[in-house]
Amino acid sequence: MLSASEASALVDRAFEVRCAAEDVATAIAEGANGGELRELVDSLVSLAKEAERLR
Repeated sequence: MLSASEASALVDRAFEVRCAAEDVATAIAEGANGGELRELVDSLVSLAKEAERLR
């Protein structure tokens, strides 16, 4: 079972992942180049890995 602070941190990390995914979607819609997309995707993957942590 997660403590209140752990649950809050998990929600925060999920929010960060969603925001990063939205950044990727916006960049695609705006015609970002491959390098820009690579940076955004790398950030998204990093945040998703961090979000997997329960503690």
